[in-house]
Amino acid sequence: MPNFAKLLSKTRAAHYLGIIIWITPLLILNNGENSLMPYDEAVYAVRARWMLESGDWLTPQSWGELVYEKTPGPYWWLAFVYKIFGITEETSRLPAQIACIFSLLLVYEIAVMLLKKRIAYLASAILGISFLWLQNSRLANANIMTICIAFLGLCCLLKAEIHPKYRSCWSFLAGLSFALGLLIRGQLIFVMLIGLLPYLIWEHHRHRLLYNSMLYVGFIIGLVPTLTWLLLSWLRYGSVVFEQLFGLAFRIALEQRNGNSPFFYLWNTPIKAFPWAFFSILGLIIVSKRPIKRNHWILIVCPLVILTEISLVSTRLPHYALMLYPFMAILAAVAFDWLGEVYNNNLNTRKFRIIPRNLSYLFGGLGGLIFLAGILIYTGILPINFEQNINIKNYAIIGLVLGFSWLTLPLIWIVRHRFGKKFLTAKYWIASWLLSAWLGLAIAGATGLFSNYNPDIKVFLQQKAIASALQNNSINFVVQQTDALTTGGNEALLLLTFYTPHWGQRFKQVFEVPAESYAWVSPESSVGLPPAYRHLGTFREWKLIQLVK
Repeated sequence: MPNFAKLLSKTRAAHYLGIIIWITPLLILNNGENSLMPYDEAVYAVRARWMLESGDWLTPQSWGELVYEKTPGPYWWLAFVYKIFGITEETSRLPAQIACIFSLLLVYEIAVMLLKKRIAYLASAILGISFLWLQNSRLANANIMTICIAFLGLCCLLKAEIHPKYRSCWSFLAGLSFALGLLIRGQLIFVMLIGLLPYLIWEHHRHRLLYNSMLYVGFIIGLVPTLTWLLLSWLRYGSVVFEQLFGLAFRIALEQRNGNSPFFYLWNTPIKAFPWAFFSILGLIIVSKRPIKRNHWILIVCPLVILTEISLVSTRLPHYALMLYPFMAILAAVAFDWLGEVYNNNLNTRKFRIIPRNLSYLFGGLGGLIFLAGILIYTGILPINFEQNINIKNYAIIGLVLGFSWLTLPLIWIVRHRFGKKFLTAKYWIASWLLSAWLGLAIAGATGLFSNYNPDIKVFLQQKAIASALQNNSINFVVQQTDALTTGGNEALLLLTFYTPHWGQRFKQVFEVPAESYAWVSPESSVGLPPAYRHLGTFREWKLIQLVK
């Protein structure tokens, strides 16, 4: 095995610690209130809890109906966490948070091998403060876990190339990682593999990784859990297992949602990754002018292939672009490293000096406008109506913090270049960019933006009569169409399923429910209502009742 003590130098270890300290507060800050997002959080949480409570770790199901649309890796992880730490929103989100930390460390390692430590450190910091990335890192779904294991595979491939002495070991781990990706998110892992094919094929004359048999041995061994699960499921349930599993892949490929065009990611991703996506374009130009071909295949061709893949798929959703975020972070770090040299006047030419100057003034001006808008909204001078459960003042506070922080950009520039304070080097200027975003996201987390997605469910369940009934009784569910748990038709059913502590049975008609027992009753008219019952409350048309004799 590689000498890890040698690989982890003091600088690298310090950077590791810095990355963990940087991201951890952003992953845990909240306002003390948590509630799940129905899709996809509650979907994963309900299926994982079902596995744990039923003892059937083979079958993903919801209320007795099979849901073989996805491979079971995330459900197993969640059920394992529930077994140790209990079933809560916080434990549901723990796997994604851990995957986020490991992903940032992997991006650091990849950037060190391709570029240098300073850029790698910047890249990890930027990735952690990308809005959509951070939001998904705090959700109970498989998105960040999938990306983590995909970039683990990429990291191992690069290690195998750089350290020929341990090539077999790293190749084995690379194959194992990509195969285990199938267990985590099914066919999605092939998006990354296809993106890496140009590097693996056209650079093969140099790295010769495809000739390493351990790569394939690792892949085959990594397939064992997924193939075993499929075989056992097929023996129990037959062809429906494959019909559901591959049916979802075909629906994603062919089903268009929200009318999003093939150009959807070209405008949506820069918005969700603002402002880092724009810096990544500058970084792409800088990398393309450098002579190291390996960097071109990994940092330019691979993300472009991934972008093409997800754009050609008919179902185009913002989180499908998350696989691009680590690449964008590295390229943005390249841009900031170059801008820092320009800022410090370390380059021979002065014609680029206007770029950091104009960026400082541009974002300083934008920050001033945001700061002013935050004051007007917070004080009520500028009234804005949002949904009932949204506290507009929380958004105003975020605007105040972010706007004020961006105002420091032109201030730092002016003090250094107009007043000659040379101690304000590029480190301070770049730190202002990073800390501005960090503070804005920290405030967003502290106000519950990343944790409390359905506050009405908690308010409803805290009512004395309802809380008492849920804690002391098993609650049945009366519902006919439970396909809402898989196709997205009924958020209330997902939330009520997760937040009901003691599950009873599922019935299709109310008259089937035993007397004096409790039940959540679907708004479907076909389920009926008994002549005599006690109505405890209604949540989004779902009634909690107790049948009486």
